[in-house]
Amino acid sequence: MPKSQTFSRGRRCLFVALWGTIFTATSSYAAQVEFSALRASTLFVQAGVGDQRTRAYVVGATWDWDWRRQYSFVTVSGYFEADIGRWTTDDRGVSNSTWATQVGLTPVIRLQSSALMSHWFAEIGVGANYIVPLYRTGHKRFSTEFNFGDHFGVGRQFGKRRQHELMVRIQHFSNAGIEHPNPGQNFVQLRYSRRI
Repeated sequence: MPKSQTFSRGRRCLFVALWGTIFTATSSYAAQVEFSALRASTLFVQAGVGDQRTRAYVVGATWDWDWRRQYSFVTVSGYFEADIGRWTTDDRGVSNSTWATQVGLTPVIRLQSSALMSHWFAEIGVGANYIVPLYRTGHKRFSTEFNFGDHFGVGRQFGKRRQHELMVRIQHFSNAGIEHPNPGQNFVQLRYSRRI
């Protein structure tokens, strides 16, 4: 079997395992959501740069879970994130700037230090995204409008009530091999969040 197929199959297995873990962890919470809890916890703005001269501009909101686990060195919690963004590329293979709109919903697990560095956190999430029209540059082309978005982020909270957050995220979008071609798109993003 060629190495590229092995890598692709391994990446699909990782996607499925991570999505299954997050889904299992969030399903009990989702069943208990009440309408009074639909008020957003934070609002955020985010900007990022990706390969193929692509930029992303995103706004969104998060909703904290009523689920939290305390361990000796870390607190584990989570939230749901909903966002909408615009991607643009100035790839030399495209005559004009190309735009795509991305809408996503993502369950996110957050790890926060319980010790001296309690203002710092890390998080991971895998969510469903709708990207329309089909994302294309001069060098790559998505084959589906439905894609997964997985991210890893590290950030810090500020303010007297920790109401401000800055986070650096690495995010990857692809359809996990549902259809081909599946080149994926990577971004490095900076996010500012404000607790409301």
